[in-house]
Amino acid sequence: MNQKIDELLASMTLDEKVALCVGKDFWHTQDVQRLGVASTVLTDGPHGIRKQVGTGNQLGLGESVKAICFPTGSAIAASFDPNTSELVGSEIGKLARKEQIGVVLGPAMNIKRSPLCGRNFEYYSEDPLVSGQLATGAVRGIQGEGIAACLKHFVANNQEYYRQTANSVVDEQTLREIYLAPFEYAVKHASPNWVMSSYNRVNGEYVSQSHKLLTDILRKEWNFRGAVVSDWGASDDTVASLAAGMDLCMPGPAADNVAALKRAVTNGELSEETIDLAVARILLSLPEQQAVKAQYDFAHGHMIAEKAATESAVLLKNDDDILPLQDAEKIALIGQYAKVPRYQGGGSSHINAAKVTSAFDVLGKRDTISYAQGYDDDGILNEEVLINEAVKVAASADKAVIFAGLPEVYETEAVDRSKLAMPANQNALIKAVAAVQPNTVVVLHNGSPVTMPWLGEVKAVLEMYLGGEAVGAATVALLYGEVNPSGRLAETFPLRVEDTPAYPYYGIERDDVPYREGNLVGYRYYDTMHRAVLFPFGHGLSYTSFAYSDLRITQKQIDDTQTLKIQVNVTNTGHRFGKEVVQLYVANPVGDHVRPQKELCAFTKVALKPNETKKVSFELDYRAFAEWNVQLHDWLVSDGPYTIQIARSASDDDVLLTTPVSVVSTRRPRQVFDVNTPLGDFLADPAAKDLVIGALHNMLGARADKLDADDSGDESGALSHEAMLASAAAMPLRALVSFSENVSREQLLNLVDQINRANAKEE
Repeated sequence: MNQKIDELLASMTLDEKVALCVGKDFWHTQDVQRLGVASTVLTDGPHGIRKQVGTGNQLGLGESVKAICFPTGSAIAASFDPNTSELVGSEIGKLARKEQIGVVLGPAMNIKRSPLCGRNFEYYSEDPLVSGQLATGAVRGIQGEGIAACLKHFVANNQEYYRQTANSVVDEQTLREIYLAPFEYAVKHASPNWVMSSYNRVNGEYVSQSHKLLTDILRKEWNFRGAVVSDWGASDDTVASLAAGMDLCMPGPAADNVAALKRAVTNGELSEETIDLAVARILLSLPEQQAVKAQYDFAHGHMIAEKAATESAVLLKNDDDILPLQDAEKIALIGQYAKVPRYQGGGSSHINAAKVTSAFDVLGKRDTISYAQGYDDDGILNEEVLINEAVKVAASADKAVIFAGLPEVYETEAVDRSKLAMPANQNALIKAVAAVQPNTVVVLHNGSPVTMPWLGEVKAVLEMYLGGEAVGAATVALLYGEVNPSGRLAETFPLRVEDTPAYPYYGIERDDVPYREGNLVGYRYYDTMHRAVLFPFGHGLSYTSFAYSDLRITQKQIDDTQTLKIQVNVTNTGHRFGKEVVQLYVANPVGDHVRPQKELCAFTKVALKPNETKKVSFELDYRAFAEWNVQLHDWLVSDGPYTIQIARSASDDDVLLTTPVSVVSTRRPRQVFDVNTPLGDFLADPAAKDLVIGALHNMLGARADKLDADDSGDESGALSHEAMLASAAAMPLRALVSFSENVSREQLLNLVDQINRANAKEE
């Protein structure tokens, strides 16, 4: 704390302090006018400002101020560039200052466990590193403008189906490696002022009431110094929330919550020091009030939105180099989204866009451009008539560009998707046009993966995602080669929804939601299980070409206290300026447990002129090779041969250069034995082996020697020697009581205690 905060706390009454821990209204913190403590506005992000006018509500029914709608998280992640997310974050921060907002509720950084999550358009990636780095850029951009950023939704909030009460049942290792990891990265690298706790429960406990998550992990382990706010209405028990590490329960006013806090302090259930700490964190995490209302350049913001959209677009397919288009070509623009683009999702992030630019706005006045609507999202106009018109227009052009994707009703907060397919009328349109026009390009407007039954019938696909209010201008710049596409997929596009790792149980359980796929999420699953996909994580094409060479590492063997330095040369071998996303994966050794075959451990985006070569450098510390160990409750590196891979995507087919590295761990987890531990585990532990063989020799005599013997012997019996050893290794120690009159349970308990004490001394 600081002196000013100490003085304020000393001057406040208990009533004033507990009131500060609950919102003043839907969007404001409480004020204490007599002490000069002002109310601060919190407002929705994460890809723009949704400041509601007058009495607002979270569902987006109230009118909000004009703002710049930037590309959504799914698009920004495809830039693979934290500088892009920082640039967007800076503009959001500037507009927040103009609107005198103190806290922007974003970035949103939950892992995409399934492509069916209705809010995936807000989130970055299926990969923790990409999510963490992009969120870090966003936080730095927002807070660089003097506005507080708020990471959300902490944690394991991966579905909209019963999201306010569902219990995410996640094993400790998966929780650490996949779902906590992006938040950990952003907290440690960006120092956000705020974190929002999610609605859901994790392993039986509401996150807003979890001391383990909010205090032990977030604050003590990660050293988070900011304030924690509940998602709106997420606090099941305000007193329990404050005791767990929550600071601000939103929204307000909630007289019952305030009264409950005061009553808890008065009766000793909650200490006043806990309230003081929460109030101090709230006050320290709020930016200072602005004396003068700032100005904002909306034209500049729109330009930044366009730049971000071009950086984020992914060229999925480009057969025969059909793209870029040429000015002299007759182009048929087909599809409702060519005129009325789908550029954002539904729900609390819905922005009242200042200016929306469509592709038709940019191209419509050219005499080389024709247009047909093709489909109607509202289902009012006749489908057959629209398709017939589109076919006629396409047939008379040199090339057809179809603008398709997902209607907003398919992707919105509070509702999950039921399928990966696009609307049937859009799929039918694409097939009909491609049948008469061999040079067909599809531009996609969607917040998450879709299936593409027509993929083999079109020559190019440009994924624009939900590209923000300037998506039309960005699309034209990319189609005509004014900008070279450089985005990469931050999520896998599966062939079928049935192929997704969580498919058998996603969206079925509404109470306990078991994360049965463990840490095999996204490409970790498809790669490890060798499942074919439509487009792999990290995939993206360019109008130029790149070559890699001279992969070098500083050492062929390291231990977990050392840093591995990697260098690789990247050359633009084509004739256009372009940007390449260099992806570094670490292929893990095959062990005795499930582990992803490889994981993305570093990436960077490099800009290159034709024939230019740049040396790209990476540094990997122990975390690139570590797993979460549930015995140590810490990160642990397994000894073994690892492989550094430089690749264009997560697909094995896209691995370009490799080099091996041997990694040695300086730590050994101590196994705690009991009588139910299999005998093979005792024999595999160097410290336990001699003790158990010696003890069993005294109990069993010469028969104990067989447990560790290399004896091919007579195999005429019921089991071979190898089978007998395997059977013995799997047998729990306690079973010896049943198989020998010379062994008692008390003897085994004493043996286990002796082994555990010996192991403890070695540590």
